[in-house]
Amino acid sequence: MPAYHSSYNEDPQYTVVGNMAILPVNTRVRGPAPTAEDPSQPDIIEEAITLFRPNSLFRNFEIKGAADRTLIYLILFISDCLSRIGAPSARGWSTTEAVKQLTTLALENFALPGDAGFPLNSMFAAPKTRADQDLLRQYLSQCRQEMAIRIVDTVYGPDGKPSKWWMAFTKRRFMGKSLSGNN
Repeated sequence: MPAYHSSYNEDPQYTVVGNMAILPVNTRVRGPAPTAEDPSQPDIIEEAITLFRPNSLFRNFEIKGAADRTLIYLILFISDCLSRIGAPSARGWSTTEAVKQLTTLALENFALPGDAGFPLNSMFAAPKTRADQDLLRQYLSQCRQEMAIRIVDTVYGPDGKPSKWWMAFTKRRFMGKSLSGNN
């Protein structure tokens, strides 16, 4: 059974930096992400959340386009978020505390493709110019902040506790990798 790929791979109109696509995000977080032409369609954040659990079961992933690289990055970030929520120190976090902690994680300094600490340098190309590097950092920061908000809404139930169906994936690593370097 093949892994699930991004639906944005078929749409060549988006900007590519390095070899990652800058895709639309429906968000109030400021940043360079384009706005979606049709806000009723799922954006890349929603797509990453939807595809996280099925794709987490795969150790290999055939990349079919620049949008898949953005999807991979977001899936790895979701994994880091779940690890943070599932940590022993996180027991008893309210949804507000979880959003605050994950937003802090999203704003931490992070490695870009081409940097020494980036876990998937063999599959990702480094941005060619300093302007491209700044654009990619701002875009990924915007996506990480939006993901921090949405993943809490998805993982935490109405009772204010994390769903066991999501927390079962705290130790699972997509492709055996992690953005935080805890492989």
